[in-house]
Amino acid sequence: MSLVKFRNRRRPFGGLNTRSFFDTDGFLENRLWNSPLLLDDFWNGHSSEPALNIKEEDDKFEIELAAPGFSKEDFEVTIDNGFLNISAEKSESRKEKEDNYTRQEFSYNSFSRSLQLPESIKEEDVKARYHDGILSFDLKKKEEAKKLEPKKIEIA
Repeated sequence: MSLVKFRNRRRPFGGLNTRSFFDTDGFLENRLWNSPLLLDDFWNGHSSEPALNIKEEDDKFEIELAAPGFSKEDFEVTIDNGFLNISAEKSESRKEKEDNYTRQEFSYNSFSRSLQLPESIKEEDVKARYHDGILSFDLKKKEEAKKLEPKKIEIA
């Protein structure tokens, strides 16, 4: 079994694009729902998702998630019911007050990713680290899931 990205993508405005309602032979499906504006995560109720690399080795999986601009305290990582859940949230606010003006800036950034883990992972041995904008995970495999060396069979 391999790692599977889990995302519940919703369409805006519910099920208004059903053929029984519009009978437009895919006009809305091809034009409206696939437009860059509605494919944007804002309209679909999602925050942006960082890029993810997954590498499988004989004894473990290595996951790298690109999340620059965060600190390790901004992350929340859990394993729940066979899913590795990764989320982060960061907000900043600055205010300058001078005699005739006030300048206030603020920013907010967040994301959330969930990956379904294979049953071959030792959930109690998952390790995470954050360095130079990359959140890395080592997910060790159970002994029975490791690739065995080929065994030579003698012919009698």
